[in-house]
Amino acid sequence: MTAVASSSQSLVIRRAEARDVSLVLSFIRELADYERLAHEVDAGEGDLAAALFGPNPRVFADIAEWEGEPAGFALWFYNFSTFRGRHGIYLEDLFVRPAFRSKGIGRELLRHLARICIAENLPRLEWWVLDWNEPALRFYRSIGAVPMDEWTVQRVTGEALERLAG
Repeated sequence: MTAVASSSQSLVIRRAEARDVSLVLSFIRELADYERLAHEVDAGEGDLAAALFGPNPRVFADIAEWEGEPAGFALWFYNFSTFRGRHGIYLEDLFVRPAFRSKGIGRELLRHLARICIAENLPRLEWWVLDWNEPALRFYRSIGAVPMDEWTVQRVTGEALERLAG
């Protein structure tokens, strides 16, 4: 758990627990609304409970609480760089509720993940951002993030995935 406090406000970042499944799902839905992708969310509490808290979790979530109120979250997993020969962290989602923005919560969630990288000797912290999300792009540039323009994301899903597997 990470605690950041000032004289009048406090921020706590903690690992999500099984009791937080509905909260994590609500953050995911709020993020999807913001990203105009709500129609793509079909995850349920059972899916998240199994992924985050099953016998062999491969994905993790951290909750940011501002003065005891759930303010945001980061959902992440370990990836691997064959070129570096080591794992890194891939940040799948980071979201701070609108009422809690401009308080440094997003920066602290990223700092929390950067500290995990340093502590575990992981050379990379990576994520995607939608190209229209200019506020996020400006913020990420301000912390030293570098866009990977030479890479194009590829995805196979739905019927194409079934055909490929067939």
